[in-house]
Amino acid sequence: MKPLYQYFFRGLFAILPVGLTVYVLFLFASWIDSIAMSVVRPIIGDFYLPGLGIALGVALIVGIGFVISQPYAARLMPWVELPFTNLPVVKSIYSSLKNFADFFSTQKKDSQQVVVLRKPGQELSIVGLVTRQDMRGLPVAMAQGDPVAVYLPMGYMIGGYTVFVPRSWIEPIEMSVEEAMRSTLIAWMASKPADAPQTAV
Repeated sequence: MKPLYQYFFRGLFAILPVGLTVYVLFLFASWIDSIAMSVVRPIIGDFYLPGLGIALGVALIVGIGFVISQPYAARLMPWVELPFTNLPVVKSIYSSLKNFADFFSTQKKDSQQVVVLRKPGQELSIVGLVTRQDMRGLPVAMAQGDPVAVYLPMGYMIGGYTVFVPRSWIEPIEMSVEEAMRSTLIAWMASKPADAPQTAV
């Protein structure tokens, strides 16, 4: 009976990531479809084709991306964001989400950096993301000693910490932000190819 248990769990662990991924994508697609259809339902009535809502949602997102990429959008965005940047509670939520989205935007790819943080004299190493290279606009006490801000994500995406450390404590590594976040999500349990550079965690 032991081989049966082994086969069962091997099959379960093999299909679980695929099944969960498909399920999450299905939920997301259904959500987009329902929102898009609720918007256009007064226009098209009962007419419906499978996937129509998703197609409309994608078209809307592409359209928004095109509009905000135009030169005049930079002058209009502050007016659009005005309600979200002035209400007390909404301002905190919106600013946090916007800063997080801006960090992963294509316009800021050059400033993103994955590093190994290691305090001198200690062997412990932590992989983090540099989120700020200079302290302009922050209190003077935080700018002493040429520090950098490093975000240390926790495993399984349950939060993280931002630490301000001397620049000499960090060492850049050849890894994209997406790969670092993905590896952190699974607590760095995934194996890397033999020819990939080895980094401390």
